[in-house]
Amino acid sequence: MTAKVLIIDDDNRNIFALKAVLRAKGYLCLAASGAEEGIDLLKQDEDIAVVLMDMMMPGMDGYQAMAEIGKIPELKHIPVIAVTAQAMVGDKERCLSAGAAAYVSKPINVEELTGLLKKYI
Repeated sequence: MTAKVLIIDDDNRNIFALKAVLRAKGYLCLAASGAEEGIDLLKQDEDIAVVLMDMMMPGMDGYQAMAEIGKIPELKHIPVIAVTAQAMVGDKERCLSAGAAAYVSKPINVEELTGLLKKYI
């Protein structure tokens, strides 16, 4: 079975680029343009193996979304990789303490990302 990756990002250009890269590497990708939509997809599709979560989104941000996912017993085992353009000191720690399994900063290093996906899938 091909691993499914859910990309949650409010920027369609990021979704497009991530999907193109991950499909080329053999991953099946789903996408949501907001956290609420992403959580709904997680509830509907039990084959999603990992989530790539943009941390800075309008409405519910990635931190709030990870907190929501953590409250849902059937979803809290799914690893969330935080994706952020905020590469400031302390951001990685903040993402990890909020529940992310791992952290990547934009622009995304494809080798780093695929290494993380292999680790969590």
